[in-house]
Amino acid sequence: MNRYIQVITTVDEKEEAEMLSERLVERRLAGCVQIIGPITSTYWWNDKVENAEEWLCLIKSEKRLYDELERTVKDIHPYETPEIICIPISQGSEKYLEWLSKELKQNE
Repeated sequence: MNRYIQVITTVDEKEEAEMLSERLVERRLAGCVQIIGPITSTYWWNDKVENAEEWLCLIKSEKRLYDELERTVKDIHPYETPEIICIPISQGSEKYLEWLSKELKQNE
């Protein structure tokens, strides 16, 4: 089972992305959140095709924290149905992953 994960979400304003990333890092649910944007997303919503400018958040964490991380994103996310996708990290720089683990919430 993979220990490390990257969680992806999008929001419609840079300020929301910054607020989300700061909250996750402050709570130590993420060691790092990268914000990319603006990007353009095309999707179905309410029976029609939509195009929106969004900001992509790449959240680095550990699988053990996923449930709490997802709840936190849902609690503060502005969308009715936010994209929250978890991707396992199968390999990575040993030093980076050690750093990541040290920055995350420890088992209580």
